[in-house]
Amino acid sequence: MNVKTIKISHPSDGHVVKEGEIMLFMIIEHFKNRNAKAVYKRFKEKGRMMPDGLNYLASWTEENGDRCFQVMECDNQELLQIWASHWKDLVDFEFIPVVNGKEMSEKMSEEF
Repeated sequence: MNVKTIKISHPSDGHVVKEGEIMLFMIIEHFKNRNAKAVYKRFKEKGRMMPDGLNYLASWTEENGDRCFQVMECDNQELLQIWASHWKDLVDFEFIPVVNGKEMSEKMSEEF
């Protein structure tokens, strides 16, 4: 699938999600032409349109309506691509693998 509007960022250590490993992603949605109304209209009509295995956890929208920040989890990065393909005409995406603060603190403590 060639979806040029999708950029998946990887941590600097080169970690790649392995099949079966649950990974959290911070998703930054950039609404094309600053048109949040079109995005929310489709959401109202069709829902999130997420494939099985992709789990929505939380979201926040910038006050001016330009961007939405979502946290999702999955064990297969291709699920993000499938989901984004339903929205690519309205949204440019960034997918950033993240860990919670406690996990990062424990990881850093191991290195001391």
